[in-house]
Amino acid sequence: MPGPDIITMGCRLNIAESEAIRDMAAGQDDLIVVNSCAVTAEAVRQTRQAIRRAKRERPDARILVTGCAAQTEPQTFAAMAEVDGVIGNREKMEAATYLPSSQRRLGSQAIGRDVGPEMPAFASMAEKVRVSDIMAVRDTAPHMASAFADHARAFLEVQNGCDHRCTFCIIPYGRGNSRSVPAGAVIDKAKQLVDAGYSEIVLTGVDVTSYGPDLPGSPSLGLLIERILKGVPDLPRLRLSSIDSVEIDERLFDLIAHEPRMMPHLHLSLQAGDDMILKRMKRRHGRADAIAIVQRVKAARPDISIGADIIAGFPTEDDAMFENSLRLVNECDIVHGHIFPYSPRAGTPAARMPQVDRTTIKARAARLRDACAARRDDWLRSLIGATQSVLVERSGMSGHAENFAPVRFASAQPPSSIVRATITGLENGALIAQEAQQ
Repeated sequence: MPGPDIITMGCRLNIAESEAIRDMAAGQDDLIVVNSCAVTAEAVRQTRQAIRRAKRERPDARILVTGCAAQTEPQTFAAMAEVDGVIGNREKMEAATYLPSSQRRLGSQAIGRDVGPEMPAFASMAEKVRVSDIMAVRDTAPHMASAFADHARAFLEVQNGCDHRCTFCIIPYGRGNSRSVPAGAVIDKAKQLVDAGYSEIVLTGVDVTSYGPDLPGSPSLGLLIERILKGVPDLPRLRLSSIDSVEIDERLFDLIAHEPRMMPHLHLSLQAGDDMILKRMKRRHGRADAIAIVQRVKAARPDISIGADIIAGFPTEDDAMFENSLRLVNECDIVHGHIFPYSPRAGTPAARMPQVDRTTIKARAARLRDACAARRDDWLRSLIGATQSVLVERSGMSGHAENFAPVRFASAQPPSSIVRATITGLENGALIAQEAQQ
């Protein structure tokens, strides 16, 4: 099979970085790269499971593990017999990492022995683990792939790392402190993506709304978006990945509410709907803040759809606290719900708090998912009879509307095109479009 096999776990930032890795590792046909996630213990378990499955399916391939789980617990993966190398989040974005061993340089250490260009990556690694101090990283750059294998939209990194220390979260220790990509570099990459045929770009990062304070002049995310829209006039659709509602300033709000090229879809990092739990999580917003921003956005742009991350069973959460989170689904009209059963991450303050039993956590997560599914179903049914602008996925048979509603077509449409689709029904969680016009 051509090129490396990339297995991506977790977030949209990982998707963007995985496609960049695919380009950097081009020609390493016997290499499997597992780009891991550390957001929950379950994500780490699934990463280990994916590694074992990959080795069974391709026993002769070499397996390299990278990503946040590799950064935060490298020895876990180094101890796996299936794994040939563990690479940190800084090292994974260095092109030299994927050169044949006669040429590559990992970190600042050269591997100087000539083993010939036919050798696969990491064939003669002296050490299995190559993970540097992510907290020492002070800058970042947009890593853009020439193509995104499974998506009609492109993911563009504008920010990495996080300066906040939510009590449940291990990710700052996997990604480092917040750092932003200069606007000029972002615009250049966006232009390249449009020239490559992409009609939608998703701005990604670990904490996207914290963009800018580390750059000269401290530009905001809103200013960056204004510059992208002005500098890349041929870009039809711009979308944000998950954002922190408390960091939506007036400039960003105005773009979300009124800019037609900004997609009417917000995914908010809410995490809980109870004030005491939010305080114990060390979040910076309260329940009323979350409801207020959604109400304000919807008043300005009624067609906007809301997504949110919610954690079920955070330590000390009692039944009344959980009910507050459950009610938030309807009060914030959450139709794209990402529900995470809480799992303790070693080294985080929440792991030392009184824990909720696993059975209760599982039951609460199920109730939250059911509530989101019901709200989503009602929303999708409300779109029947409407006309939606749909970005067609690579298959030509499905796509996503501007509000990120999933759409299936009765007949094939041009992949990566934007079509006007009349919605005639709902089937298995997706809108059905019987007719479409360019």
